[in-house]
Amino acid sequence: MLLFPFRWLWWLVSSVRRSIGKPPQFVVFVLEEDLPTLPDPPRPLWQRFAARPRLSVRELGERFEAIARDARIKGVVLHLRSVGMPMATLQDIRELVLELRRSGKRVLAWAPSYTTGTYYLACACDEILLMPAGMIAPLGFASTGAFLADGLARFGLSADFIQVSPYKSAADPLTKARMTPEFREQVTWLLDSQHQEMVRAVAEARMLDEAVAREFVDCSPYGDDVAVEKHAVDRVLTEEELPAHLGREGGAPVAIGTWERAERKMRTPPPRLRLGRHVALMRIEGIIVDGRSGRLPVQPPVEVPLVGEERAGDLSVVQMARQVAADKRAAAVVLFVNSRGGSSTASEAMRHALRVVASRKPLVVVMGAVAGSGGYDVATPGSWIVARPGTLTGSIGVLGGKIVTGSLWAKLLIDRETIARGRHVTMNNDEAPYTDEEREIVTREIDRLYRGFVDVVAASRKLPRDMVEPIAQGKVWTGRQALEHKLVDELGGLEAGIKKARELAGLPATAPAREARGPRRLVPPLVETAAPAAGWFGYVVEGIRLLNRAPALAVMEYLPGELT
Repeated sequence: MLLFPFRWLWWLVSSVRRSIGKPPQFVVFVLEEDLPTLPDPPRPLWQRFAARPRLSVRELGERFEAIARDARIKGVVLHLRSVGMPMATLQDIRELVLELRRSGKRVLAWAPSYTTGTYYLACACDEILLMPAGMIAPLGFASTGAFLADGLARFGLSADFIQVSPYKSAADPLTKARMTPEFREQVTWLLDSQHQEMVRAVAEARMLDEAVAREFVDCSPYGDDVAVEKHAVDRVLTEEELPAHLGREGGAPVAIGTWERAERKMRTPPPRLRLGRHVALMRIEGIIVDGRSGRLPVQPPVEVPLVGEERAGDLSVVQMARQVAADKRAAAVVLFVNSRGGSSTASEAMRHALRVVASRKPLVVVMGAVAGSGGYDVATPGSWIVARPGTLTGSIGVLGGKIVTGSLWAKLLIDRETIARGRHVTMNNDEAPYTDEEREIVTREIDRLYRGFVDVVAASRKLPRDMVEPIAQGKVWTGRQALEHKLVDELGGLEAGIKKARELAGLPATAPAREARGPRRLVPPLVETAAPAAGWFGYVVEGIRLLNRAPALAVMEYLPGELT
């Protein structure tokens, strides 16, 4: 508050500077990587030199809002590269494009070539432009599963897992030699739902009925020689021809510039005092683990599923939840969840802390690309759940097990001998599969946790238990299917969740949404944990240790969720 007069003076000076000259008539955005929904949390100082900051969907939306306010800017050009993005992220960006168009701005998509994901995004624009020699790749959806049981056996390895039902198939790639009927059925209904979203987008953009749009998708690919004729794109032109295509002003082609160039000449609203009540933003992103949140300081050359992902630790999330619950200025809370789950105990610790938050103020949950299994468990305290049609959610189920390495050591001629006291103390050792008695113990524990999970969902969604059971069993649903099954309340993104939170808290539409940060001083009780190993390889090793330490896993299947 003491610095506000200086901020206002700086705004005044910068406004004078910005009024000299004018921004380009069109602003180009090159989308060449997956966009996170929220900006990356601040990194330690030493990591900021090693990691390049990523543009987030929320920041892109703020830039679009600034462009919408400036009457001198005519529109935006989206330069699309072949990059993998989850369906939910593409739907986030499509909504921003449609909102910008509603403000009166013109939005064009241009690409050297289009894939399913980029074409789905381009269908939200006023025009779809293609580079000469480019093409629209075969449109559609496919999912490939690799099943390693026979391959692992050749090295003396096996996996011994107990799952609540065949649909809880997170461990299938390790325990099965081929795709099960349940796995196939589940992937089929997910692809059917996503394919329908694609067909609907094509029908709206190209002004076709649904049957013709489906035929259009099935008849792809389209080269640049037939793309205009087939009404797949509006024009074929080079990037250098874009200014002339966009029109002329004062006898010359309009100017196209980057955001950095445009931002220097754009007028900004005056700063506001950060007083009064607001909506607090929390996030649970990555694999859920017992311990503290973390992420790789530098992205490894190869992505390692589960153990190499960003981590949401219960110690970090619970502390933040306690701080937000006690913050009287936070009138409502929006929890953003982008997680396939993980440790059942960590998920439960987070859920109970979030229940306290929900008892004090409205809690709205917004699901990202995926919020399944433990990621759905932590969403249950929310009074309102928002998901994109393409979000992957559900997977209400539990599994537990271990990797058995005994035969591997024998093949390596390494003798391992264990001396133990306690009948079941070696139950989770990796030397041998579970005995019948041990399997019964693990099964009993998995069933107990699963029954509790279903009870929590039934109570939070106000549904009879016998209505939840058929849609649980570890089954994964898209956001649109989850809405039909009453697992979510609304289709939308982060802005829809913030709007709902303001409404529930009685806040005005102008009330700000601010991301909460962890407390500077830890809120008791505290648990000491070992510092994570340094570097990406050590991070992965630490991830294996954390998941092995979890008594049971509430983790969703590793289903391909990105479109290129």
